[in-house]
Amino acid sequence: MGCSFSGLNALYDAVNGGGDVWINENRFRIVRQLGEGGFAYVFLVKEVISDPSNPGVSKKFKDSSHISDDGTYAMKKVLIQNNEQLELVKEEIRVSSLFTHPNLLPLLDHAIIAVKAAADQSWKHEAYLLFPVHLDGTLLDNATAMKAKKEFFSTSDILQIFRQLCAGLKHMHSFDPPYAHNDVKPGNVLLTHRKGQPPLAVLMDFGSTRPARKQIRSRSEALQLQEWAAEHVSAPFRAPELWDCPSQCDIDERTDIWSLGCTLYAIMYGVSPFEYALGESGGSLQLAIVNAQIKWPAGPKPPYPEALHQFVTWMLQPQGTVRPHIDDIIIHVDKLISKFSH
Repeated sequence: MGCSFSGLNALYDAVNGGGDVWINENRFRIVRQLGEGGFAYVFLVKEVISDPSNPGVSKKFKDSSHISDDGTYAMKKVLIQNNEQLELVKEEIRVSSLFTHPNLLPLLDHAIIAVKAAADQSWKHEAYLLFPVHLDGTLLDNATAMKAKKEFFSTSDILQIFRQLCAGLKHMHSFDPPYAHNDVKPGNVLLTHRKGQPPLAVLMDFGSTRPARKQIRSRSEALQLQEWAAEHVSAPFRAPELWDCPSQCDIDERTDIWSLGCTLYAIMYGVSPFEYALGESGGSLQLAIVNAQIKWPAGPKPPYPEALHQFVTWMLQPQGTVRPHIDDIIIHVDKLISKFSH
């Protein structure tokens, strides 16, 4: 597993009081909180190097491009209450460590430590996961800010961001057996703006990532998958077969293609294609998704090319078995890029 139970001096008070945290033998100062969700908190941290001859955490990196110029990183702290959560975090660490691709967020270092909150309480665990920092926020943050200003991404930027997501997913889908990310959505895509270039897009959060292929052979297996998906796959981006799973079917990595189609729509219009159903009286998100009822909002003027709408529709086929694979998507997006990028 490779999780080290070290750094017991990374106490609760350190994080709450903005003190220092140790991840294995490297020390980090908490600068500020970047976000939180569930039992996890994300902080901006800066490495504290007391000995100039010690390169610090960077000596662990296989890829020198991950070394931070100014010693800042993103640190995810997970509070672990029970064994089930501990196993989930260990699996996230294991899976994150498999991937090496410029469009997938690399896990740079990690530690799982045992902590005792009070004398009368049993031991619990905390996990510390270290990542490169992307301070321009997620695609969701960017889309929300643009929507408020009635601004839209250009067709060219949309295709370039999307192409990078496809490249990251192709890496995951190319494993044998393939992995599905299972939670592709704008909130899990980090954007970094670059002068004179399209934004850099990096897919993150492998907490729901699993081997993609599953043979469902009974009603109970189908229900089990639906329950798992309800907990781990964001509803507006969840493929129809994960809402209503047949008792006899083969699930594969094309659940991600559905989420990718929803994400492309969201890069264009700032929301998932099915969220309109939440605002309608008697509207059902599940029905809209299972029937693939897409509504196209008024877009920028001039509007996006019809070819982009057709591309989204092609990915959002309710039958998983007729949905394209990631290689087909990449061939198509490259054609669109050569057509619409000036």
